[in-house]
Amino acid sequence: MPPSTFPETVLRTDRLVLRPFTADDVADTQRACSDELTQRWLPLPSPHTLDHASSWCTEISHHLRTSGDGIHFAITDAATGQLLGTVGLKKTDWPALVSEVGYWIAPWARGRGTAAEAARTVGEWLLRQQSFQRLVLFAATGNTASQRVAEKAGFQREGLLRNAGYIHGGRVDLFGYSLIPADLNGT
Repeated sequence: MPPSTFPETVLRTDRLVLRPFTADDVADTQRACSDELTQRWLPLPSPHTLDHASSWCTEISHHLRTSGDGIHFAITDAATGQLLGTVGLKKTDWPALVSEVGYWIAPWARGRGTAAEAARTVGEWLLRQQSFQRLVLFAATGNTASQRVAEKAGFQREGLLRNAGYIHGGRVDLFGYSLIPADLNGT
């Protein structure tokens, strides 16, 4: 039987360090989560205050791991340590060995492949090292940037989920994607 929580983990690539959030991430998290594009596609508190960011960085993101829901990483630049965004697992189904990945990238870090690299890194860790069988990703049909991230990270589009997402603007259709162990062969 698998454990019901992920171990506290740090993942590294040549460009990125994915690590737990700390109080040092509060100001950048607040700025990134207040961004118009981030707010458009994610139902984050609006306005996104320093208190919201502090709660996420010091309590909520850690509780989601210890509760068994998933694990959430601050994506940071390996050279400078600057916060670039977040990637995390949520809605983890331990008996089925399935989880869902989500992410946002700070405005100052967009357009560099950061989200795809982080999502792929977490996917490989989940499927290879944690022995999960499926990782799902959902992207609003209007969010073409998130769809490109999914495809660049190696996720396979499976179909349309009608009226399945909720953003500040209301209900949206989502494209569903997945990554399974067989997708990692040869990488």
